[in-house]
Amino acid sequence: MKNFWVNLILLIIMLISVACTTTSTPEATQPSPTEAPLTHVRLPMGYIPNVQFASFYVALEKGYFKDAGVELEFDYSFETDGVALVGAGNLQFSIASGEQVLLARSQGLPVMNVLNWWQQYPVAVASKKGSGIMEPKDLKGKKIGLPGPFGANYIGLRALLGVAGLKESDISMDAIGYNQVEALATDQDEAVVIYINNEPIQLEAKGYELDIIRVMDYVQLASNGLLTNEKTIEENPELVRNMVNAILRGISDVIADPDEAYEICKKYVEGLAQQDEKVQYAILTSTIELWKADKLGESKLEAWENMQDVLLDIGMITTPVDLSKAFTNEFLP
Repeated sequence: MKNFWVNLILLIIMLISVACTTTSTPEATQPSPTEAPLTHVRLPMGYIPNVQFASFYVALEKGYFKDAGVELEFDYSFETDGVALVGAGNLQFSIASGEQVLLARSQGLPVMNVLNWWQQYPVAVASKKGSGIMEPKDLKGKKIGLPGPFGANYIGLRALLGVAGLKESDISMDAIGYNQVEALATDQDEAVVIYINNEPIQLEAKGYELDIIRVMDYVQLASNGLLTNEKTIEENPELVRNMVNAILRGISDVIADPDEAYEICKKYVEGLAQQDEKVQYAILTSTIELWKADKLGESKLEAWENMQDVLLDIGMITTPVDLSKAFTNEFLP
């Protein structure tokens, strides 16, 4: 009988213990009811996967976009496609250069630059050393290769012509696509329009000495940045602010540690590990110089005014747009 009561007491204790365990376990494993779902953002980049996007790769790799409540998807479609989709309200964001913002506004698309990613306009004209093309006035009469009469390359060339008081008819413009390195190396063209953080590095790696006329040395123009639309700003300003902050964190980290950033890029740029590391790393460090500023991400009114003047001179826009609606610094921290 004594054993019966002992066993009964032990059984009761065991049942109470099991009951306590089963009621507490679900509470410990359930997600927090306050945890908000991530907002999916498809971001048109305007170019192929490249080390120039290191700030985005670093921000994604380190969870900065997740911290911002964003599930980011890279879309390497054309810049103009991204601008059109954002302008139509089909996407919240895109990467776009300054002239694309003003062209879109002139066509009635309600887009706005909220982060001036590149502080310097990266376009330049490169020629072989000894060709005598040292400054904008020297472009007169020369055959100059560029992708075509569109985009940042064309805008940069026209800006340099304007500085020298030249017209497009004063040069021979050769539409060569994105083939500037070969065009200059084989003397197809006397000069080519390039991005200073890309083609010159490739050409110099091949042994060519260059003379380079940089747009930034003559005029400040609004460059690449984060584009959104008025609808997103009005309905979800916190998303815009969080997106801007995540990108700025990525930019800061890349500037602080390019070596770490380059290693992260290998996960996002297919074949990067097999390319000439000296060239690709130089492209990254040259790009970083174009981002630097006393206040990262800040737009300057003068750069937007100059860009508008170039577009008006070319005739790509016929009347000035309201620049206060083309860009803002209000989402910077």
